[in-house]
Amino acid sequence: MPTLTFDVPEISCGHCKSAIESEVAGVPGVARVEVDIEGRTVRVEGSADAGAVVAAIEEAGYDVAGPAT
Repeated sequence: MPTLTFDVPEISCGHCKSAIESEVAGVPGVARVEVDIEGRTVRVEGSADAGAVVAAIEEAGYDVAGPAT
């Protein structure tokens, strides 16, 4: 299954995690979303469009720094 991973430096707590997971879960093609608070990354499995995932993270109130390396 394809996986997308994004750096989101503003992630710092459980509220951040919940807000992002809730928004991203609604994107068509997302099979699973996982937010790593310590690593400050968002990992998405499925066929979702990367731009749609970024838009959902931004809708939750967080900036995406770019793809995780």
